Amino acid sequence: MGSMTYTTIELLTPNGPEYRQVSTAAPRAPTPDEMPLIDLSTIDGDFEARKAIAKKIKHAAENTGFFYINNHGIPEELIQEALDSCKQFFAQPLSDKEKVRTKISGKSVGYTGVGGTQINKTETKDNKETFSMRYDVRNDPLHKESSHVVDDLEDFIWNETSHLEGFRSTLVEFYQRRLQLARKLIRLVALALDLPEDYFDAIVTHPGADAVHIHYPGVDEADHKDEIDVGLGSHTDIQCITLLWQDNSGGLQVLSLGGEWLDARPIDGTLVINVGDFLQRLSNNKFRSTVHRVYNRNKSSRYAMPFFLGFNPEAVCEVVPTCIDEDHPPLYEPISCGKWHSDRLTLAQKGKLP
Repeated sequence: MGSMTYTTIELLTPNGPEYRQVSTAAPRAPTPDEMPLIDLSTIDGDFEARKAIAKKIKHAAENTGFFYINNHGIPEELIQEALDSCKQFFAQPLSDKEKVRTKISGKSVGYTGVGGTQINKTETKDNKETFSMRYDVRNDPLHKESSHVVDDLEDFIWNETSHLEGFRSTLVEFYQRRLQLARKLIRLVALALDLPEDYFDAIVTHPGADAVHIHYPGVDEADHKDEIDVGLGSHTDIQCITLLWQDNSGGLQVLSLGGEWLDARPIDGTLVINVGDFLQRLSNNKFRSTVHRVYNRNKSSRYAMPFFLGFNPEAVCEVVPTCIDEDHPPLYEPISCGKWHSDRLTLAQKGKLP
């Protein structure tokens, strides 16, 4: 058997470029240890049941940083309705989609067209189009009676899509269910870090929580082999945890500890969860924010719906006490989640095209 050959990929970070060695071999299936399937059916059970789940999450977070969850409580019917709403939006003429272009809103909400981003400047433009939502207190079940003043940014994207039947109500409900699930998961993360279960509760009351709905157009390699390299370039996620729904097309690839691409194949009834950069900071690098990409080679469309949970923007966070000792001093200075997110997005904008 021949020796494995490697290439180098470059990643943008706030501290400058980082480089990773990556095998040139074809992606392989992950082992159950590298990307385990974790059953959440007892997440609302007693404390010992949640501790048992947290133990599995801890193992996954310290390994590849990716795992699947099932029995997560989000109805399959709602997921399919959200998918249908996305298909309805993306099937519109470009002129209609561009009425909610992110450049018009000036924020990370609304529409970004195919090739409108390049998340990794050493790879090609991202072959995808997106519709994005961000946290709006009016959509948060935790604040049903809130009189908190919000801007009309979210209203802008809904007013311009009001002709799409059920679009707003479906995507808002799907957002709400994922936000509720993410709050439960972050409590399990606290337990996985040997912290009190409610350790993060006070800083997820109005979190930086973003939902992105992605359409990857079909690719005919014969026509595009010299132009299209990636659906979404090699990167790590910015926030604490990501909840991803993906269709059955495949294409998500995760970098293993040994530098091999793992085929994070779709499994019916599951979401893919992964650790983000901010959680890696808080854990003093015990939990891994792992490089991943989408390498789409299907002739038909691929759809994915990731949800990114961060903490309250003004919350200044530091390495948690359970991840520090004499031999492991804190590797990172305290920073607010909002500033961290803003700094990272500013960095990403360097690769964003007009």
